[in-house]
Amino acid sequence: MPDFAPWAWVVLALAAMTIGISKTAVPGGNTLAIAAFAAILPARTSTAAMLLLLIVGDVFALTAYRRHADWRTLLRLAPAVVIGLLLGFAFLAWSDDALTRRAIAVILLTMIGITLWRRRRPASGTSSGGVLAASSYGALGGFTTMVANAGGPAMSMYFLATRAPVMTFLGTAAWFFAIVNLVKVPFLAGIGLFTPEVLWMDLALAPAVVIGALIGLGIASRIPQALFDRLVIIMTIIGSLYLLV
Repeated sequence: MPDFAPWAWVVLALAAMTIGISKTAVPGGNTLAIAAFAAILPARTSTAAMLLLLIVGDVFALTAYRRHADWRTLLRLAPAVVIGLLLGFAFLAWSDDALTRRAIAVILLTMIGITLWRRRRPASGTSSGGVLAASSYGALGGFTTMVANAGGPAMSMYFLATRAPVMTFLGTAAWFFAIVNLVKVPFLAGIGLFTPEVLWMDLALAPAVVIGALIGLGIASRIPQALFDRLVIIMTIIGSLYLLV
């Protein structure tokens, strides 16, 4: 078990609770947890530690929203996501963490601007979930989730751009991240990131994820669509600005 100061355990527990809430209520919100874990743990270790906790949250998200997914959207994303995952794994092996985080943040903030602009345009016959958008967001989502578990902002922006209702948004996001996170496990295990200390720490923090997931389930159905959209955008901006620091 890692020998952290009490305050560090409190921060990690609150971050783990945030992971649970983001999985069942506010996708993209786990960027706050990324900040907390990266502040206390080494960057590569924080990526592995968060991944296992994210998978715990995925179980609750799938239990609640598995029947609401838009599988056409997921299939449209799949090829680009695979490419992004492979590029992210290669990047993780040798790239500088600070440069990577800042590059991702610039791209995310650009996508936020594009998404907000598109949502203000009058509705037209062109779908915001077309091949070009799916390829762009899918590749970025795969890359960022492999490198730093930071795929939430990119994919939240994509699902938001499709104007999906809250439940469809949550169901599609639940299946997307459950599948992608499981795919990431052998990659990170292959480079030795799942140490005994990481496993013991995650075992201690898993109950906080469960509590957060249950809180999220209690509030998700009560969030109006407009407020839901704003929360996703705000969480994405916060996470992107963190990546710039």
